[in-house]
Amino acid sequence: MIERQETKARMSRIVKHNGTIYLCGQVCADATKDITEQTQTMLDKVEVLLEQAGSDKEHMLSATIYIKDMSLFAEMNAVWDNWVPAGYAPARACVEASMARDALLVEISVIAAEK
Repeated sequence: MIERQETKARMSRIVKHNGTIYLCGQVCADATKDITEQTQTMLDKVEVLLEQAGSDKEHMLSATIYIKDMSLFAEMNAVWDNWVPAGYAPARACVEASMARDALLVEISVIAAEK
């Protein structure tokens, strides 16, 4: 069975299937901020959605990070490294990409297991 939450015309914020949770791409709360704050508020949103879906950071399976400019990679990683619990890092990819809005610096898509 497939369960979709907060479904709109283009996407669902959360999709659950066979104990796996898929989150749509998440961006920051305020695109006027720097990469550090954009990354932190983006990850805060992921944490809320994981909880809403019946999971948490320790159950993340995969994360795909899209970053506007690889010169920001180290700063983004510093926030990521503090956010992910030790020993629970998911499989991860990070690619440089154009963003939907020019002010956005980072976006993430997450797949997790249910608790």
